[in-house]
Amino acid sequence: MDSYNLTKITQQASYDAVTVQPMRDELTSVGCKELITPQDVDNALGRNDDKTILVVINSVCGCSAGSGRPGVMIALQNNIIPDALYTLFGGMEKDAIDRYRNKYLPSHETSSPHIALFRNGEPVVIFKRADIDGHSAENIAIELVAIFNKECSSTGPSISAKDFENTTQGKYGCYTNIAKNKE
Repeated sequence: MDSYNLTKITQQASYDAVTVQPMRDELTSVGCKELITPQDVDNALGRNDDKTILVVINSVCGCSAGSGRPGVMIALQNNIIPDALYTLFGGMEKDAIDRYRNKYLPSHETSSPHIALFRNGEPVVIFKRADIDGHSAENIAIELVAIFNKECSSTGPSISAKDFENTTQGKYGCYTNIAKNKE
């Protein structure tokens, strides 16, 4: 097999697109735009305008569903949020993920899931899988809100409280009811 075909095979999506669509929808429903190509990644992160940019590497793993995505979703209801919101899906847009990791995080060990705040193409804060797994969505949201309040200046929330409730119907991240978990 020649190297072109090997590269083509390794860049194929690892998961069925239909299976991951609900996981994608959770983040896009609260305002995250998907970065599908390496050019999308460069357009989003290759800026030098002092804007804050949130990047979430979405994943099929339980820690992404149980706390990562819902933590981001809840945090984006804050009254101060990043200027731009983006997501990539681990195992799906492999070329875009490679560009993101190799160009914008060359000295950082990355993971899926992963949450990072950037300014001028440089990471300000990074939450790796170890910072997400085993932590509640509420705790991740609290940490993200503290970071947003310190580093960001764009007016939130990313979508209105009414739209958030209509979109999530009180359930998000593995279709978990956060309010129910507080009982």
